[in-house]
Amino acid sequence: MRPALHAPELRAAAQHIGRRRFLTVTGAAAALAFAVNLPGSAHAAELDAKKITEDPFTLGVASGDPQPGSVLLWTRLATRPYEPDSGLPRARIPLRWEIAHDSRFSRIARRGSVTAHPEFHHSVHVEVAGLGHDRPYYYRFRAGTWISPTGRTRTAPARSARISELKLAAVSCQAYHDGYFTAYKHLAEEELDAVFHLGDYLYEYAVNAVGGARAYTDQRLPAHYNHETLTLEDYRLRYGLYKSDPDLKAAHAAHPFVLTWDDHETENNYAGDIPENDVPPEEFLLRRAAAYRAYWENQPLRRPQQPEGHDMQLYRRLHFGRLAQFDILDTRQYRSDQAYGDGWQVPGPESENPARTLTGAAQERWLLDGWKSSRARWNVVPQQVTFAQRRDVPTGTFKLSMDAWDGYPASRERVLAGAAAAGIENLMVLTGDVHVGYGFDLKKDFNDPASRTIGTEIVATSISSGKDGADKPANWDNLTKANPHLKFYNGRRGYVTVTLGEQQARADFRTVGAVTRPGAPITTVASFVTEAGNPGLEPV
Repeated sequence: MRPALHAPELRAAAQHIGRRRFLTVTGAAAALAFAVNLPGSAHAAELDAKKITEDPFTLGVASGDPQPGSVLLWTRLATRPYEPDSGLPRARIPLRWEIAHDSRFSRIARRGSVTAHPEFHHSVHVEVAGLGHDRPYYYRFRAGTWISPTGRTRTAPARSARISELKLAAVSCQAYHDGYFTAYKHLAEEELDAVFHLGDYLYEYAVNAVGGARAYTDQRLPAHYNHETLTLEDYRLRYGLYKSDPDLKAAHAAHPFVLTWDDHETENNYAGDIPENDVPPEEFLLRRAAAYRAYWENQPLRRPQQPEGHDMQLYRRLHFGRLAQFDILDTRQYRSDQAYGDGWQVPGPESENPARTLTGAAQERWLLDGWKSSRARWNVVPQQVTFAQRRDVPTGTFKLSMDAWDGYPASRERVLAGAAAAGIENLMVLTGDVHVGYGFDLKKDFNDPASRTIGTEIVATSISSGKDGADKPANWDNLTKANPHLKFYNGRRGYVTVTLGEQQARADFRTVGAVTRPGAPITTVASFVTEAGNPGLEPV
């Protein structure tokens, strides 16, 4: 791996304050400020937006985290997204935004202005309030004479509202170099209330001149993509590449997104402040701060999620009337290190140590306290790694994934005990990470197939990671035999839609036949329902 060329000011600051102080919020925030400053600190001049001669909205628009009467709008200005400065000078750029009841913008609901600061790579996050509850809206931005693409979003219903149905999609894992984002083209055409992205929005791995498995013949990508991301500039450039994809842009413009990350937005399988590779801790925390900063700049996230140095509180709670409560987790930033060196291992005292945690103590308390006060019909947990037990072979000696909840069984047991203590009857876990679609029954005791079913887990396959995949991966027989609570397993690319109702929830697993070539059609390969008050997946 090449050495990370972090800004010298940031490196000097990190070395000066030392690891102990760097692990504090104030120390990390101060260190990062040395490198990129905060809005206004550089006293940047203001650019007359009318002088912008190329389209600044090449990365499209997005919305996120719908709340009753409120939604977050996002865009980032970039006339040349494959260049380090995105083709723009280091200057403040004024923007106007508007949100309307109709796509022709004849009935404006709200409008205003916002400044795109160079310190945040000319990204803007507009929290629009004063809107109606549970309503669709259309939005756009203006910079000088340029007008952005139109986005469509939707606010959440009032917390006390009784709604009959909520339809969402769950997506994850979109390695650019593994193929086209064809599934997003189809997702953009779905009728949805929201899209939940469960992590691995981008990958840190090198992307060669022909886009890896995309095998471009009509363009060549710049050489600076052909190495692993380490610095703030690296991560910013990688988002410029990903967010230029037309299918991803279409999906963001069509639906509000609720996002959480996994590991690849920073580095494969990192655990808290422990990197995958053997580098000094302060070096990794510089990288993590850069990755978190770029993530914030490029996603439709609200102000409480803005990072402070290498820390970023991504776990949060959303409500959709009395029908659903969503507790979005971060199982990467606060976890204990993987047991037994990571990978698939025979479980033992190290992995089963009750002190180990996947969520961290504060997030675990927050989750369990939130369930105690929940009045929702469905309690849904969007998160990253497989929650159910997943044995690799149907024999007495088996291995489990140390990166998933199987590597942290005491943490899982505390969560399930908390759900039971709170009287949660309709628990659903949404998961990404593994590049396959799974449907699991969650058991009170995974080692006893006759144990009571206490919830369901729906695992969304990848958008592109893993290339084309197969309906039955090589380990299909072993996994289905070893795990009787596994009700569905498919290894193609795509996404899953989940329709929540008062009486039941329905999951439709949607897949495309190929991602190494564009334009593949989408099909529904399986559908399941789980009844409210009677958990367990049943095929439709």
